[in-house]
Amino acid sequence: MLAQKQAEEAIVSTFDSAENGGKETAGNAEEPPILSVKNMLWHGGSAWDAWFSCASNQVAQVLLTLPYSFSQLGMLSGIIFQVFYGLVGSWTAYLISVLYIEYRMRKEKQGHSFKNHVIQRTWTYIFGACCATTVFIPSFHNYRIWSVLGLGMTTYTAWYLTIAALVHGQAEEVQHSGPKKLVLYFTGATNILYTFGGHAVTVEIMHAMWKPQKFKYIYLAATLYVFTLTIPSASAVYWAFGDQLLNHSNAFSLLPKSSWRDAAVILMLIHQFITFGFACTPLYFVWEKVIGMHDTKSICLRALARLPVVIPIWFLAIIFPFFGPINSAVGALLVSFTVYIIPALAHMLTYRKATARQNAAEKPPPFMPSWTAMYAMNTFVVIWVFVVGFGFGGWASVTNFVKQVDTFGLFAKCYQCKPPVPPLSSHH
Repeated sequence: MLAQKQAEEAIVSTFDSAENGGKETAGNAEEPPILSVKNMLWHGGSAWDAWFSCASNQVAQVLLTLPYSFSQLGMLSGIIFQVFYGLVGSWTAYLISVLYIEYRMRKEKQGHSFKNHVIQRTWTYIFGACCATTVFIPSFHNYRIWSVLGLGMTTYTAWYLTIAALVHGQAEEVQHSGPKKLVLYFTGATNILYTFGGHAVTVEIMHAMWKPQKFKYIYLAATLYVFTLTIPSASAVYWAFGDQLLNHSNAFSLLPKSSWRDAAVILMLIHQFITFGFACTPLYFVWEKVIGMHDTKSICLRALARLPVVIPIWFLAIIFPFFGPINSAVGALLVSFTVYIIPALAHMLTYRKATARQNAAEKPPPFMPSWTAMYAMNTFVVIWVFVVGFGFGGWASVTNFVKQVDTFGLFAKCYQCKPPVPPLSSHH
């Protein structure tokens, strides 16, 4: 009975049962006991940890620009695109998880062991008040407490936006004329595509899990929770301020100053540190492997090795604030490929042969009756995102970006703020 249970939990039960005689597989490192405070806070690799990681980093700062997207799209289109791209993003995240499990299976057949791999080691790490301190966080395995706090921060901010907008009520002579222009329409749609394209770190999150096979539907569950944050907040703010949002890409700028708003601003700033760490960790790994430091046990040496990665990124972020129109351009030109098109194409290429489909570690899910249906779905995703996301979205986002490029400035003290009014010259 025990052998059967262990085999079912393996990445590839049939292979591992036969080869290992029901013993624990290499792909399943034992879950550490969560009795100590250290394990409860730092040592995360469960399905819940993966859910918190996905949910807390899926929207982040983009939460503040979704009302701006609604003003470009209109209320109905805004909600439809959120649901649509949320589900498409969940589908491609599912494909990434399937490809990762396939990779694990093939590597294990070659005798490669994933037990006690580098990403599952745990060190104590240092929390600081700036993004650069993420060099001290060894891997996604050590983000448990920050994922939980991050989700709390986005949840607070989303419901603050919702309640504050409803309490404020509709602005005087408010208008909801969106969508007005195709450029604005596709810019808004692309910003939502970018919003739900936060699964670029899916593989790293799975790699940090004790049982990565459980990840298959975690991203969808995280997306469903995120819907409860994004749809009410964007709808409420757009209802309250309407077309004013076309000139205010940050929802905070229209809400009255209060201690509640100040708290939301501070929480979003703190959350940015966490998001920065999530986004940079894969780059840290690549850089460490290039210079031969990935297996080093000293966290201080690894932190020093990561500085050449984090400092240039930080410098670029100071030069160009990635917000509003810049987000849309990044979403159309980069995210459309990295987290939508490439996973769908990779899945089709991986299982293009009949033998690959027969020996697949993961068969089509229950809601997808056949491989033909899988290919049809993947083809739809590739064509849609390439034409609508990259094509029309790229055109609209770049056009909108060019129109506003003069408002960005290099090393701007205030992002897209109106220039100060010159003092009136005194007449003598």
